[in-house]
Amino acid sequence: MFSAEQSCWFVRKVICWRAAASIAWAVLLLPPTTSVFVILGGFSLFHPIQTISVIPTIACSRIALLGQLLHPHQFVNSLAHCIMGVIVAGCCAVIIGGRYETLGYPCTQTDGSPQMCLNEYHLLLLLAGAFVGFSHSLSGVIHNMNYVSFHAVQQYKYLRFKGSLPLVVKCSATQALYSIRNYIVVYLFLGYIPRAWICKTLDLHLNSSVHPLDTVTGLLDLSLFYHLWISATFLLFTWYITLLLFRIFVTEVYSFPVQSSFTDVAIQCLPKVLTDKQPVILKFLALQDLALLSQHSPSRRAEVFSLSQPGGHPHNWNAISKECLSLLADLTQRLVAYHDTVQTNGRAKSLSTGSERKTSSETSVTSGTEDLMSPRPNLLMKTPASVFSRSIVGGPLSPLTAPFTPDLNSPFASPAMRRLTAPAEQCSPWHGSVQSPHIMRRVPKLWSTSTDSQSNGSPPPSPASVLSPKQESSKPSLLALFLQNRKEQLPEASSQALFADSQAHIWALEGLSYLVEASFSEDQFGVVQTALPSILSCMLVLQEAVDRHFKLPHASSKPVRSTSSMGESSYKTLRFALRATLKTAIYRITTTFGDHLNAVQMSAEHRKRLQQFLEYKE
Repeated sequence: MFSAEQSCWFVRKVICWRAAASIAWAVLLLPPTTSVFVILGGFSLFHPIQTISVIPTIACSRIALLGQLLHPHQFVNSLAHCIMGVIVAGCCAVIIGGRYETLGYPCTQTDGSPQMCLNEYHLLLLLAGAFVGFSHSLSGVIHNMNYVSFHAVQQYKYLRFKGSLPLVVKCSATQALYSIRNYIVVYLFLGYIPRAWICKTLDLHLNSSVHPLDTVTGLLDLSLFYHLWISATFLLFTWYITLLLFRIFVTEVYSFPVQSSFTDVAIQCLPKVLTDKQPVILKFLALQDLALLSQHSPSRRAEVFSLSQPGGHPHNWNAISKECLSLLADLTQRLVAYHDTVQTNGRAKSLSTGSERKTSSETSVTSGTEDLMSPRPNLLMKTPASVFSRSIVGGPLSPLTAPFTPDLNSPFASPAMRRLTAPAEQCSPWHGSVQSPHIMRRVPKLWSTSTDSQSNGSPPPSPASVLSPKQESSKPSLLALFLQNRKEQLPEASSQALFADSQAHIWALEGLSYLVEASFSEDQFGVVQTALPSILSCMLVLQEAVDRHFKLPHASSKPVRSTSSMGESSYKTLRFALRATLKTAIYRITTTFGDHLNAVQMSAEHRKRLQQFLEYKE
């Protein structure tokens, strides 16, 4: 036992320092262990389809794209693809047989003693599988391969599969050719590294009588190149065919009941699905069904126009029209905010903090044009992918980010992992948006009028334009210039991101316009006519905002559709489809009602704009 004096100096000089060191190391290890927990906690083994998204993730700058590629979830995804590639390549090596069959084979040294030597042909095939898997993972991020688009023309599953099969074969063979070409170049310069590591780890030796493959003469083997290419093609074909079948089945039309007297079926009805907290994929399928029933199903349209019993209230129509108008108002708000940002060269405007706020999304639609123009101030604008965020339940809230940058929920949570089945929060469709001075006006005016600074011919003064001598003398570093160039917004990508979720708005426009058209002869109780002023005002305001957006130089350029990749590129032309659908929807209403629309109460500017459609001058 220690004496009192001995224990005192021992505790003071040894135990205390050791205790402090242990606590310090525990604190230092806390961030990495927390990071590992966040990554593993966000991983769902039984929900692999969460990597599929119905809203594309568009990088609006080069540094944003680099951030997606270096994301922790992307690292895990790439590692999984590499492992699967190695497994498939190993199976291919066993099937091909011959010189590719095993990783090691018995050989004899110069002194005659037996040993195990490395079969570099087998190793080359395994590493090729890992390289192809890694390349496919990066290509999936760049080309939005996890994006699922809904076809405008409905086809049977067999016909869609048959029509897309040649593209799958072509893309598999072409991508495999490019990947193997790049892999051969990499192995030529760096092949000795994995070869030496495998030999050291598995205690294998190199056969001096066999020519190494990390040389030009060793890789100039047509038979080797063919087996590498056919194995990579098989690997990519299995992935692409799985992706194609999933896209076909998940976008198949689902028919929701419009109303039901049974409580357990009521939650599956179309108005309930549209307005309640539901996964995003369910919202898209419901909007798709709404667009189809409004065109092709008179019996289901009659259920939409029906009144509740008892009470005699048009609950079905109110719920459907309210949700559609909320979506259109959300898009209008984003267009105005984007236009204001472009006008100020990307600088955020000072935002008003007026006292008038809407606490319920219900009043934002039913109170007409004045309510569409009411301010709902906030700080920054949400990304376009968050249009359904008000309906997501249980998931983390999306952060408010700069305009049209990828919406990352957390440092360790990819947006594509949560968009398919993540439920949406309940809030106003205007929540989380920049408020434009055009929307701050309570009077129901369109946005074609110029601002005060434009009317007097003088641009608004900018604080950044007046620099002090100290600021003028200081020059940014090369690293700062490099990062600034990478952070600059790509105009074309910003416009694509703005309309990334416009398929939902297209269905909302089609559903509303076809229902309004059918109500002219089928609405026995006049439930649609009560909302006709709000519908027309919302569409006209959106039409003005879309026209202003397409006056921007980058918005009117139509990108070329790629036919050599399995990545969906239809989102690049969604803004053109939305513009055509919006104009068609207004013409559909004006053609049906004609001069009867003169009795609809609306502002003078709205009536002037509507007259252009009545006279077919738009």
